[in-house]
Formats: sequence, C-alpha cells, structure tokens
Amino acid sequence: MSGATNDEDKKPDQGGHINLKVKSQDGNEVFFKIKRSTQLRKLMTAYCDHQSVDFNSIAFLFDGRRLRSEQTPDEPVYSDSS
Repeated sequence: MSGATNDEDKKPDQGGHINLKVKSQDGNEVFFKIKRSTQLRKLMTAYCDHQSVDFNSIAFLFDGRRLRSEQTPDEPVYSDSS
C-alpha cells in the first residue's frame, strides 16, 4: 500500500507548477509560481507591473540568453544549433 504512494511521489509532476525567481540588476528578487505550460509573457508582464516598468524597456535573461515571451518553462532554453 505505501509502495504505490512512494512511486507516485517520485514521479515528476509534468502538469504541475514551477517556482521561478526573477532577479534584477540591483539584486532585488521577486518569486513567481506558474504552471509549466504557461507562456513566460504572463510572468514578464506581472513582473513589469510589480516593478512599475515598461515591458519593452527590460530584457529577461537566463544564463545570458534572452528569453522569448512565448516560451514556456517546459521548453528547452538552448537550441542544438548553438
């Protein structure tokens, strides 16, 4: 009985949420929890609203690469051609 529960706990939750941290150049951090299938545009817009900045005036980077607003957390950030 408990074996089935443990197996379920070990499986990754593909449809679940992911916790993301957005860190500004001055070191401020804002945390978000979004679904893995949600476009990053939603997070980016919420961050801009929270910081009172224009969406087009900032860039969102991951490991030095610019994120596209239509990407989701489930999509790979790096392409094989790079």
